[in-house]
Amino acid sequence: MVRIPQCMSTQHPDNANLPFFAESPELGGDDEVQEAYYAYSHLGCSEQMWDCEGKEVDNFVVRKLLTRYDTFFSEKKLGRDVFLTMRVPNPEVETAEAKILLETLESIPRSFDTASLFYGDESPPIFEVILPMTASHTAIDNIYRYYTDIVVGKQERRLGEGKTTIADWIGRFRPDRINVIPLFEEMDHMLDAHNVVRRYLEGKEIADQRVFLARSDPAMNYGLVSAVFLNQIALQNLREVSEETGTGIYPIIGVGSAPFRGGLSPLTVDRVVAEYPSAHTFTVQSAFKYDYPLEDVRTAVRRLEERTPGKPRPVDEAGALDLIERSTRAYERHLGPLAPLINRVARYIPERRKRKLHIGLFGYARSTGGISLPRAIKFTAALYSIGLPPEILGLEALDDADIGFIGEVYVNFDEDLKAAARFLNTETGFVPPELAARVADLTDVEPDEEHARLTAAIARALRENETGRLTALVLQAAHRRKFLG
Repeated sequence: MVRIPQCMSTQHPDNANLPFFAESPELGGDDEVQEAYYAYSHLGCSEQMWDCEGKEVDNFVVRKLLTRYDTFFSEKKLGRDVFLTMRVPNPEVETAEAKILLETLESIPRSFDTASLFYGDESPPIFEVILPMTASHTAIDNIYRYYTDIVVGKQERRLGEGKTTIADWIGRFRPDRINVIPLFEEMDHMLDAHNVVRRYLEGKEIADQRVFLARSDPAMNYGLVSAVFLNQIALQNLREVSEETGTGIYPIIGVGSAPFRGGLSPLTVDRVVAEYPSAHTFTVQSAFKYDYPLEDVRTAVRRLEERTPGKPRPVDEAGALDLIERSTRAYERHLGPLAPLINRVARYIPERRKRKLHIGLFGYARSTGGISLPRAIKFTAALYSIGLPPEILGLEALDDADIGFIGEVYVNFDEDLKAAARFLNTETGFVPPELAARVADLTDVEPDEEHARLTAAIARALRENETGRLTALVLQAAHRRKFLG
């Protein structure tokens, strides 16, 4: 039985600080190979997500890791002690990058051969891939079948009229099969995740199945409260599937450091774990890794890796769905008026990777007349930079009874709201009065004076169209928060 990691390092670019090994402000290429090694060796993360979307795919990452850091990987075996998990394009959505999926799947047997030579045995260094934007069981099954039937299956084909098979010619293709991890990001698909997983498992001998739940994109699409509720419902339903089928379901939660995007930092591990007790794996993104002292990061990673997952929090699903609907509508009402300002500020948010991650899912572009917004990290960074934390959007529409219900389901609501409210600046002119009043009703926190000074300067620069210093001001504010977005 292979150990299932509990802490997954990712490449999400939400960091204010640069890692010491970065050759430029934007990580890319070999920087990311070194980052994977750093996550394993210095931070203690047992898993690194390797994103194969939106960039030239480095299909030789296993070879680079094993040859450059041979001493470390001689002691920590890739695929047994530490893990590399590929995130592949979804061909049903990302049609321009669909064939990168095939290239990535074809590279898995070659990585196997590299590791086999290095270790002298036949254990796979890569055996799992993550499928973003999963919408159906067939989307997962297509990848599973393509690998087993085409990538591995073709080895038995004969060449020409002779008896030589492809396997005879260039060697066996291993591993025989891979695990496909569905990533659910949109509301309807998160609410249906348990049914999709149940259908996918039918007829397969799968003892353990990992399932990835997004926390960041749902917040951008539906607001903070809705994002938390969707995850709580999905976790509850997935536990029921595990009990019904006898298959171990191991949820992954994709959280960032901003409260809006999950609130996981080295200082909040216990709180976030308490929010999602049945989650087996938590992601640690770039702000977690690079915006805090190294020893704090190591200690937090160790706590994530050594904890014992529990049962999901019980959720009144009908009540939660009613509140999701009303909370989402209230959140949406702010987006149209704010979109031009968000897009303007986003131009001055610094890049932290040399390529995008995957394409965005912004549902409201379809439902509110074509609103266009940046990805979740820049969206969050832009709003914080003008003194308007996105956590508070829509709160004015929720009464005290709603707030009480939220507190029963979303146990860290008060703490997350207080953490965000420290960076609220009602003097910038960008905060609607009804929002400011509702936050004042719900929290009593002292604003961060330095952050307020910086957001006031950003607001002044925007109004006077003096944009030369905007990026520097945005970064100073991000350093104060300990996350970019």
